[in-house]
Amino acid sequence: MSRSLWWDTARLPARVPPVAAAGDFDVAVLGGGITGLTTALLLRRAGARVAVVEAGRVGSGATGSSTAKVTALQATMCSTIRSQRGPEAAAAYAAVCADAVERVAALAAEERIECALRRRPACTYAADAAETEAIDAEAAAAREAGLPVELDRAAGLPFPVAGAVRLADQIEFQPVEYAAGLASALRDDGCAVFEDTRALDVRQGAPCEVVTTGGTVRAERVVVATHYPVLDRGLYFPRLEAERSYCVAARVGPHEPLPLAINVRAPKRSLRSAGEAVVVCGESHPTGSPAGRPPYAALEEFARRHWPVEEITHRWSAQDPTAYDRFPMVGPYLPGSTRLFVATGFMKWGLCGGTAAAALLADRLTGTPGPEAEPFDPGRVSPRSAGRLAKMNAGVGVAFVGDRLTAGEVGSVEQVPLGAARVVRAGTDLTGVYRDEDGCAHAVSLRCTHLGCLLRFNDDERSWDCPCHGSRFDVDGTVLEGPAVRPLPRKEPER
Repeated sequence: MSRSLWWDTARLPARVPPVAAAGDFDVAVLGGGITGLTTALLLRRAGARVAVVEAGRVGSGATGSSTAKVTALQATMCSTIRSQRGPEAAAAYAAVCADAVERVAALAAEERIECALRRRPACTYAADAAETEAIDAEAAAAREAGLPVELDRAAGLPFPVAGAVRLADQIEFQPVEYAAGLASALRDDGCAVFEDTRALDVRQGAPCEVVTTGGTVRAERVVVATHYPVLDRGLYFPRLEAERSYCVAARVGPHEPLPLAINVRAPKRSLRSAGEAVVVCGESHPTGSPAGRPPYAALEEFARRHWPVEEITHRWSAQDPTAYDRFPMVGPYLPGSTRLFVATGFMKWGLCGGTAAAALLADRLTGTPGPEAEPFDPGRVSPRSAGRLAKMNAGVGVAFVGDRLTAGEVGSVEQVPLGAARVVRAGTDLTGVYRDEDGCAHAVSLRCTHLGCLLRFNDDERSWDCPCHGSRFDVDGTVLEGPAVRPLPRKEPER
């Protein structure tokens, strides 16, 4: 499995024990990434007793697998939101994101979190003349939304561009160390952070009961900040689409630090510096669908074309859910709910969007929601995006039915190459088999434990991925990513 530069270089405190018995809190937050931890800290500052329940280590999910940028200029987000939901929604999004950038800087300073935080300009650049129209549209939409952007001909990149839109004073940092710092700030005043504890279900009541792999956590209210919502209620899975993106870190030696850069159209290249390394990300594709071309090789080729690469030191990937109308969902999990809340759909900009969502949720849970929260309501209806919603779910239907008609790839374990995975069919039964380099076979059910879609193997990440809703499993069936919360049943492989 790949491992991110941020996770590999983070200085972390001792591991926090998992839940061992029942506990009582004012708020339980599911998810120990930037969204959940920031929400918890803001609530603790308001006097609440908060528990954070994290399936792995804090920051080990999307937060630690990101590009580590916190910026209100996000590719062509302002112009995209304006076209999908109108100028008011674009202005609301820009405002909460600009506030989130300053909130990250303030929390890092106030809690004395050492996370290599630096101010850097962000830019969206046109790789060629065909993209300049989109640059002009984003500059106009961003200005209309209230962001003080400027047009920039050079963009500060070591290769020619056709133009760029630029926003000063954004943030780069070490996201895993930032998450660990937020978690450390929570461990007093009746608050707790439970690592290695997976939330399995929430029983609503007074109080709510969070059923976990280690015990039951009771809380008056619950925030689901698991990136992709893990509870099968509220019909989130038909309205969210999961995409996987890839990153490489290339050691290039001393160089002029890059802006937090990203281009307009595919193939996307998201860039930043990290000491003597350059981080290059892109090659997105829907989770469970073929990448089209080897993603890490494509990113490495880009890096070597533009920098004197000494070594590719890290390769990793991340997953992001995007709502059908291209806007985050932050608020009551179900319409009218006063006990269960959610934050999701950050469209690959979760460090900024998750921080913004945390502020919106903290205001709502402390009784002071502002008008800026309304566009983010998860129960909204977006007629302009109805066509996209229908297309997303048609694809899910094809995957759900079509894969069951697919023939097995091989007839026995012995036909599976070393270091590879194949689908073995025995009658109507399909088994996923991975053979490691020593020839040991790992066989699992191919039926996703979320809603039963059949999984597909991701060769680049050595995982079984769900094409319907983005759940991911290790070759031994362990859950790597939700919405699934239960592992795949192991099977005896056919020989």
